[in-house]
Amino acid sequence: MTSIVGRTPATATKLTVDLGPRSYDIHVGEGLLAVAGRHLAPVLAQPRVVVVSDDAVAPIYLPTLEAALADEAIEATSVVLAAGESTKDFGHLQELTEKLLAACIERGTTIVALGGGVVGDIAGFAAAITLRGLPFVQIPTTLLAQVDSSIGGKTGINTGVGKNLIGAFHQPRRVLTDIATLETLPRRQLLAGYAEVVKYGLIGDAEFFAWLEDNAARLLNGDAAARRHAVITCCAAKAAIVADDEREAGRRSLLNLGHTFAHALEAQTGYGEALPHGEAVAVGLVLAFNLSVRLGLCSSADAERVRRHLAAAGLPADVQQLADTSWSADDLIAHMERDKKVKDGKLTFVLAHGIGRSFISREVNRDEVGAFLKDVLGA
Repeated sequence: MTSIVGRTPATATKLTVDLGPRSYDIHVGEGLLAVAGRHLAPVLAQPRVVVVSDDAVAPIYLPTLEAALADEAIEATSVVLAAGESTKDFGHLQELTEKLLAACIERGTTIVALGGGVVGDIAGFAAAITLRGLPFVQIPTTLLAQVDSSIGGKTGINTGVGKNLIGAFHQPRRVLTDIATLETLPRRQLLAGYAEVVKYGLIGDAEFFAWLEDNAARLLNGDAAARRHAVITCCAAKAAIVADDEREAGRRSLLNLGHTFAHALEAQTGYGEALPHGEAVAVGLVLAFNLSVRLGLCSSADAERVRRHLAAAGLPADVQQLADTSWSADDLIAHMERDKKVKDGKLTFVLAHGIGRSFISREVNRDEVGAFLKDVLGA
């Protein structure tokens, strides 16, 4: 495996999330971590940062980032958390905020999130609430974070009641996406991120989904050009959606395709390694299309195309593939009813008229969902 340390960076593609005076750039390229100080210096209020990472990412990439910051005379301290979804809780949030305060941070001190979605979510939330708001930047190192969670300012933690129910919208000052970090990503995490890549094609870009059908193997097996194309396509799509609907009052909810099911599955299985977020999303995407078929909204051929592609990539595409399916339809619906997207007591789903033709619906009643899930679970 080739190290990214010292690699001459290719010219980065720059995208902008247009939020007026709070607009920020997303830089996508290879070898960017080694020159991160150059990219971050223009958006720092003072030449001092606290890097938040986890114990899986920090040993690989923290030294490179620290050296890049030192090259620009940026002082850096670090906080390393335990890796995994279980870190997104009140206990670890308290640990993180207390370590930030113990480091004598000021309101101009920038928090740098170096890692995947968990690190970005909890570091961003800590930045939002510590000293009533600190600037932060995202350096995502997983495919899921690069195409989705690092963009848009959603930060937060999980609770026993549900996923991401405690949090804040807090936009980063910059997103620095070095796709070379995907070279060290475990296969299972890469696949989990790929489910979010597929989601963008299913929402509103049938041509991109068709491209994925032809190029998934290249992307998943390390082809840099395929990865760059996929990451840039997804980032551009999300940047446009966030610019149009920053706080998820409308169109941004399309990004939750498959997620109402996925979050319920994650809550039921305990937010752990048994069912990583991206695998739950893969199952959720299939369920969303199958529910659309059941309601007469979508062709069974399109739903089968989605299932077949995710399965061919190596992702779970059926609830029955999960390790534990001893729970009931009522259990899953109970989790859905606590979802933050519930409005006026009605469940919110993103459904589809076909591939690339998704829409938001609050017209699916509980009994219809319950009957559908009972059939899916075979109970």
